[in-house]
Amino acid sequence: MKTRDRILDASLRLFNEEGATKVSTNRIATELEISPGNLYYHFKSKEQIIDWLFRRFESRIDPLINNKESIQALDDWWLSVHLSLEVVCEYRFLFRDLDFLVREFPSFATRVRKLTVRRLQGARRQCGDLADAGVLQATKEDLELLALHIVFTETCWLTFANLLTDDRRSLPQTGLAAYHVFTLLGPYLAEEPRHYLNYLRSKYLT
Repeated sequence: MKTRDRILDASLRLFNEEGATKVSTNRIATELEISPGNLYYHFKSKEQIIDWLFRRFESRIDPLINNKESIQALDDWWLSVHLSLEVVCEYRFLFRDLDFLVREFPSFATRVRKLTVRRLQGARRQCGDLADAGVLQATKEDLELLALHIVFTETCWLTFANLLTDDRRSLPQTGLAAYHVFTLLGPYLAEEPRHYLNYLRSKYLT
């Protein structure tokens, strides 16, 4: 593995486990048993490392939120949400430390805002697809609010999960998180699709 990739992989692990606020470039260099100068050759600052990790995250999440294929069934939507949350979990420091990153790194703030807009657009499209398929029974205003709540929950669930434990090394349960996102659809589900929600409830809450 190239040194550049090793630096990114080690940084991701350390940021996830210890927090981006606590991990310095010297700490990363020590973890990899390389000199700070060697790390500086590849990345001039921690901001550059975070920027490239965010690019990796974008490359993983964009195909999921920009998928133009129409979603016609709940299990397809469930799979999309679950896969998205697994990527979020893999890069969880971006969400746990979001306030710090936005304040400290203006370039990151601009990119994360643009990504949030794309995520909202993707959620609107998916909710609209489900409504067109008769899975959801909701007004246009309901669907707009639903899309907003979905992205809000997906963005904030790691912060909430972090309040329940002080062990940053423990992996959040993405399946359970996806179920809680799924329950946002509950008030708008048609009678037949509601059985799928009951199935998920029996799987994750018993």
